[in-house]
Amino acid sequence: MLTLAWIILFLPLLSALGIAFAAHKDQQLSAKISIGAIGSGFILSLILFINHLMTGSGSQEGAITWLQAAGLEIGFGVRIDSLSILMLLVVTGVGSLIHIYSQAYMQGDKSYSRYFGSLSLFTFSMLGIVLATDFVQMFIFWELVGVSSYLLIGFWFEKPSAADAAKKAFLSNRMGDFGFILGIIMIWGLAGSLNFTDLKEVFAANPEVLGTLATVAGLLVFCGAVGKSAQFPLHVWLPDAMEGPTPVSALIHAATMVAAGVYMLCRVYFVFSPDALTVISWIGGITALLAALMALQQDDIKRILAYSTLSQLGYMVMAVGVHAPAAAMFHLTTHAFFKALLFLGAGSVIYAVHHKQDIWQMGGLREKMPTTYWTFLLGTLALCGVFPLSGFFSKDAVLASAADTAHGGNGILFGIGVVVAALTTWYMLRLFFITFHGTARTKAAEDAKESPRVMSLPLIILAVASAIAGFLGIEGFASHGLGLEHHGAHAHATLAMAFSFLAVIFGASVAFALYWNAEADPIQRHLGGFSSILRNRFYIDEIYDFLILVTHETLSQIAAWMDRWVLSGLIVRGVHGGADLTGRALRMLQTGNIQTYAFLFVLGIAVIIYFVVGRNVL
Repeated sequence: MLTLAWIILFLPLLSALGIAFAAHKDQQLSAKISIGAIGSGFILSLILFINHLMTGSGSQEGAITWLQAAGLEIGFGVRIDSLSILMLLVVTGVGSLIHIYSQAYMQGDKSYSRYFGSLSLFTFSMLGIVLATDFVQMFIFWELVGVSSYLLIGFWFEKPSAADAAKKAFLSNRMGDFGFILGIIMIWGLAGSLNFTDLKEVFAANPEVLGTLATVAGLLVFCGAVGKSAQFPLHVWLPDAMEGPTPVSALIHAATMVAAGVYMLCRVYFVFSPDALTVISWIGGITALLAALMALQQDDIKRILAYSTLSQLGYMVMAVGVHAPAAAMFHLTTHAFFKALLFLGAGSVIYAVHHKQDIWQMGGLREKMPTTYWTFLLGTLALCGVFPLSGFFSKDAVLASAADTAHGGNGILFGIGVVVAALTTWYMLRLFFITFHGTARTKAAEDAKESPRVMSLPLIILAVASAIAGFLGIEGFASHGLGLEHHGAHAHATLAMAFSFLAVIFGASVAFALYWNAEADPIQRHLGGFSSILRNRFYIDEIYDFLILVTHETLSQIAAWMDRWVLSGLIVRGVHGGADLTGRALRMLQTGNIQTYAFLFVLGIAVIIYFVVGRNVL
């Protein structure tokens, strides 16, 4: 089975290399190679999954020694357990549908082959994180995901906004990754290993192995997830990532990049101290609430979904913090299905209305796009947590864990989770009503028609997955991979279910009252200045711009002044000028004129006579 894992890992890399060096001039061949690679990976992942269920095997690991020096041994390998198999199915399964969808969506783009080559590289990078056996291997692929996302977010790099968004994503992630690598170094120094299996044994034998630095090391590792999974305060890059093609948005937001942070937290859950988990839970809760509030006043269909992703990622991180990593993986998996469905549905709408993204320029699409309408509705209800769709079960698992104060839960965080559930229903039904109901507000909306079958078929498959995933025992499967037992949060499921139901009813009532057949946003009238604050995302980007101006820009100006006037001016040009003047003066002594030499000779004798004789006479 380890051989299958190696094949799954390297198929997308071979695809990327094949497209780059052989098939880049043939667009259709490039697409087929890329789709074939990830599709084959999905089939092989299914075989791994079935074998894992039938044999009941635990963790398997195979690695080669890549680097060995001064007591540090770093391997390169693959690790198979319930956790990695679950993520393999998510990445290759959802990724395959996004690849297929992309064939039609990107048709006619001049860089069609480059797009599919970049998708394959991105997939290879994410699979490397999933199958990594130690921190160093994970970090290498972690950075490859950053590079791949830079290429895809800035795919239309000729647009300044796309180029800026790619740079913003890259730099924001580097800030988190700096903390991540410090945490990795600290863990190696204190625990003596970087291999996940060895570390788990070390922590099991001695939970205090990190000593007084346990919380610091855990939070530094968490910095990596703050960047990749776009948690506050590094959340600002994710909405701007919408500048990439819509299928890329679906891939980043659903099954790959942002899921990497949550997966990493679950994979190394054993390294986090109780204090670190408390901080993690609050960061997740704050992110979930802030993002949900921001989504209320966004008008770009993709940005609304982007802030929704931020909010749901906050749920997942909060679940890890309240000692429920299995619930986090459960919600990660179901979210991958319905968020990919929603992004691809948004892409179908954008495609139909000639690439307009403002929901107020849409309307009346229900009859014109029936497949997109019904699948988008199902995805919306799943995200809102409506029974019996998958989001109902996974969101309630998170809320139940937050309510379970006996095992790390927190009543305030539970309250935040319920409020976020209500806000989620509110902003998602706002998007749905404005986009699909009412009357067409533009000529493009009037002329809209259903997307091609190659785009609508993935929507149907994802809709089915979104409907049934809650019944597949995903949380128990993840718990097995984590080596954890359910700690009794199910006792609070009734409470979570009741509050979740009330939250959905409240959010739906508000959305229906405000936006059913609305021609303008009435909330701006009711909220006044607070509406502008929400629309401008609490001005967090502007605050960052100001801080950069008074810190980075000031320091850069000081450095430029030092370089120009001290280093280049005084030191470099000063030394150069002094040497030049000295040379010119000395050159005057070498004229080649006998009279000058005779004069200087006599002058020299006179000076010597003065110093030897004349000073005594005087």
